[in-house]
Amino acid sequence: MKKRHLLFVVLGILVLAWPLVLHGVFIQHVAALLVLAAISASAWNIVGGYGGQVSIGHAMFFGAGAYGALAAYTDFGWPPVAGVPLGIIAALLIAVLVGLPTFRLQGHYFSMATIAAVELLRILLSNVSVLGASVGLMGPARPRGLADLSFRSPVPYYYLFLAVLALLLVVTAWMERSRLGFYLRAIRGGERGARSLGVPVVRTKLIALMISAGFTALAGGLYALMVGFIDPESGFGLLISVKMVIIAALGGAGTLWGPLVGAAILIPLEESTNALFGGSGTGATYVVYGAIIVLISRFLPGGIAELVQLLSVKARRRAA
Repeated sequence: MKKRHLLFVVLGILVLAWPLVLHGVFIQHVAALLVLAAISASAWNIVGGYGGQVSIGHAMFFGAGAYGALAAYTDFGWPPVAGVPLGIIAALLIAVLVGLPTFRLQGHYFSMATIAAVELLRILLSNVSVLGASVGLMGPARPRGLADLSFRSPVPYYYLFLAVLALLLVVTAWMERSRLGFYLRAIRGGERGARSLGVPVVRTKLIALMISAGFTALAGGLYALMVGFIDPESGFGLLISVKMVIIAALGGAGTLWGPLVGAAILIPLEESTNALFGGSGTGATYVVYGAIIVLISRFLPGGIAELVQLLSVKARRRAA
């Protein structure tokens, strides 16, 4: 067995055994949040990393998935998991409605348009009484059956999230080698050049956005299942979108494993900071995010993936 394959086997065993070996509830909760953040960042990476369309409003899809899950329980009495497909459908519709007009914009203009879209949705939901308005929605206080997917321990959620992450990585790996992946990389290199080569730019970006929106909504639905509560700020807050961007950029946007590496660094750091300084609402979270943005922009625009690549090139040169 090659060293690379052996490394993947060891990492796989560690990932599967982590929550079972470390019995602390806090560590298990961080592990579940880490995998959930990796799902969200990997979904954003499809359109933001491979396609170069830096969306700062991806929380609109996350919130749609979360609200879909809990609205099914609050308004119809269904198990929350039955509302997850509704949230995904809503996210796909939002992707089409937002993507078609905003994809005519480029660069920071597109990013600003996505911020405006998610803020508009957040304000609208704050005034819709059917969806809890500014108070939000709450799931079942206690599990009524297995379909509620309500567990006391974070461990079942960890393995559920891990299965979804594995599916997303398979889809992303397939996309990398498909025509869609080549089209997205061409668009990231330059839309005019890609269009001159016959790439259907708008259609390609819309397909990528819909795939990304579907998995982001699924992450939002899973988050609602675990937490059991959602409101406009925790579903559509700007910080959610910023976290996706930072995680992907930290690990290496446009790479398969970059969002996973970024989540493995940022989420434990964030949760430890919140535990020390008193919750995610403190300014410490924003200080951490701002520092990471500055460091990435100044020293490593390609993230940790770029750093690993530079170190491997230097090692090969020394060996030669």
